[in-house]
Amino acid sequence: MKVVLTGGGTGGHFYPLIAVAEALNNIIDEKNIAEAKIYYISNEPYDEKILHENRIIFKQVSAGKLRLTPSLKSIGDLFSAAIGALQGFFTVFSIFPDVVFSKGGYAAFPTVLAAKILRIPVIIHESDSVPGRVNEWSGKFARAVAVSYKQDAQYFDKEKVVHTGQPIRHNLIEPTTEGAYEFLNLEDSTPIIWVLGGSLGSETINYAVEKALPELLTNYQVVHQVGKSNFDTMKKLTDATLIKHDFKYRYHIFDSLNTLSMKMMAGVADIVITRAGSTLFEIAHWSIPSIVIPITESHRNHQIKNAYNYAREGACVVIEENNLSEKLLTFEINRIIATPEVREEMKKGAEKFAIEGAAQEIAEEIIGIGLNHEK
Repeated sequence: MKVVLTGGGTGGHFYPLIAVAEALNNIIDEKNIAEAKIYYISNEPYDEKILHENRIIFKQVSAGKLRLTPSLKSIGDLFSAAIGALQGFFTVFSIFPDVVFSKGGYAAFPTVLAAKILRIPVIIHESDSVPGRVNEWSGKFARAVAVSYKQDAQYFDKEKVVHTGQPIRHNLIEPTTEGAYEFLNLEDSTPIIWVLGGSLGSETINYAVEKALPELLTNYQVVHQVGKSNFDTMKKLTDATLIKHDFKYRYHIFDSLNTLSMKMMAGVADIVITRAGSTLFEIAHWSIPSIVIPITESHRNHQIKNAYNYAREGACVVIEENNLSEKLLTFEINRIIATPEVREEMKKGAEKFAIEGAAQEIAEEIIGIGLNHEK
């Protein structure tokens, strides 16, 4: 049996695919499925080490975003998409998988198009409250549509939709406190604010946090993931801001956090400041109170809708970008940490929002469809 995974461009697409691949490998090993192979088709491998660890074969196919506004860049992207469609067809044809699992995004389009032409079964998963263009299109012919938000059901054939929640890598599900304070050089008696701007970081959140640092560090520790491309700038800026601050040692800046650091932070953080992407589902599984700052201009405002759908469960406070300031951010942090009842309600809301076993449920569906197609 051969399974193709596709999607890409961001960690929000890539890591849920890895979570499903982990579950697939477990089922393949348990059922001793002969000659089973898992492929990942995208415009880039994103993380070759993780692909190798999960026995996933990478195949590269060009991809270009299909932009709604005409420009020189949109013409170039259209050309890349056309090249990618040809590459995708021949790549998928050469593999001829039994099933394709797509997370959507422009990088998935060539593979899903080839699967449609070749009549290969497709399963998709949508992580946002509003589907992206590729998922909305592929949902019309997909065998099954898994969604993270129940609000997504309105965009697809209801008979195909399953509200699975978000696939999460198995080694991130359970947080840990063992060794966290020593490993991350944290005090065990001072509340911890964890700033997560997504896999690429967030300049908007970074600058708001930097301005708030002088006041925040008087009472809290701040662990700040700024993104690799932002690290040098933010390190210089925060060093200058805190040069004479008595508690500057309470600020910990990282370009990114590895899996172990994420698990440790999940075990010790008192509050998380984050975007409204896929990280929300991990935060929900960890039951950590949060302040969510959605991107204002996202496709069909999906981040704003994600944030408010999460807030409706009582799991977070939403601050929109046009209202964001260091004073408002500090006020909300103080209010949440100083009020045990608020934190408890947020934890309960997060637990209500989280759904266990999404990766396993999707993997079982993939295996079932794949084995039937193989006969």
